[in-house]
Amino acid sequence: PRKVLNVGGNNREIAIPKVYDGWAHHLLDIDPAGKPDIVADARELDKLPAGAYDAVYCSHNLEHFHSHEVPKVLAGFAHVLNDEGFADIRVPDVGELMKRVVEQKLDLDAVLYTSPAGPVTPRDVLWGHSISMLRLKNEYFAHKTGFTQALLRKVLAEAGFRKLYFGAGELEIRAIAFRREPSDEQRGWFSLKG
Repeated sequence: PRKVLNVGGNNREIAIPKVYDGWAHHLLDIDPAGKPDIVADARELDKLPAGAYDAVYCSHNLEHFHSHEVPKVLAGFAHVLNDEGFADIRVPDVGELMKRVVEQKLDLDAVLYTSPAGPVTPRDVLWGHSISMLRLKNEYFAHKTGFTQALLRKVLAEAGFRKLYFGAGELEIRAIAFRREPSDEQRGWFSLKG
């Protein structure tokens, strides 16, 4: 079967997209508490076998690294992916957040929305969900950098991802990044155009 490496997915109770149903799902996390398959730091993906995965899924994890560490993490994604592989990345949309804060005259502690983990404020989007960090006493949840679509496009291109597709969620940027032209099958999985 195809294989997906879920980088920073915390635990298996957190669902991954249905496109990966039937794939071998390997969970990698720095924190052993969630019982990942691989306990490792995403900055050290180069220690894993090269070309072993068809996809890397990284949802709301890339922002947990300092900006100068992001290229190393993305190089690690490229390292573990096979030639046809791709990275499926989701990060908070800091550009959209700033726009909302200014347009709606929000303070940093205003509630933007309520997630299953509790209320989410602009401060949480910027620096990490404070309720989760307090409750779990876990600094791994702190955000150390942020992205706009333009910045994410730039760092992915610098890491060798040539075909980039973007979408948006609620204060979220979604990127599907390929190092080469995606197959028709891959395009179909994500309804990609162009």
